[in-house]
Amino acid sequence: MGRIAVPYGVRGWINVQPDTEYLDGLFDYPVWWVETDGAWREFPVAEAKIHGDHLVARLEGVDDREQAFKLKGKTIAVPRAELPAPDEDEYYWSDLIGLEVENLQGEKFGRIAHLFETGANDVMVVQGGQERLIPFTAQVVRDVDLQNKRMTVDWDADF
Repeated sequence: MGRIAVPYGVRGWINVQPDTEYLDGLFDYPVWWVETDGAWREFPVAEAKIHGDHLVARLEGVDDREQAFKLKGKTIAVPRAELPAPDEDEYYWSDLIGLEVENLQGEKFGRIAHLFETGANDVMVVQGGQERLIPFTAQVVRDVDLQNKRMTVDWDADF
């Protein structure tokens, strides 16, 4: 759902780079889970607001800059059960990561390692024999089968 960038001020506030569709999407969740020391820890959100192109927030139990600095670079998540169900032909990125990708000719490209936004559309990074950047658009993505962990794309193997 996002990542903690750096401390903001001296009273435990943090800068947050959200990975949500809307900048304020994390405001819908009163408790954030932060991965610390290889485990997920619950942090109720005491305060949060938009600050330019990112968010700033104060988490309960994080009271000074030193504590906030320990969270730098950490991932923010929320329980899957709290997320709204995606509409038809919409997917959470986390559901797409790991899918086996092949083209219409049956050529296997590898698995989706991660996705990123370009502004125009999302792009899948598919790693196999070579790394491929494949746009996640209706023209390219022909079938997504989450149950069988497969995706079929209209994409030439030479790209």
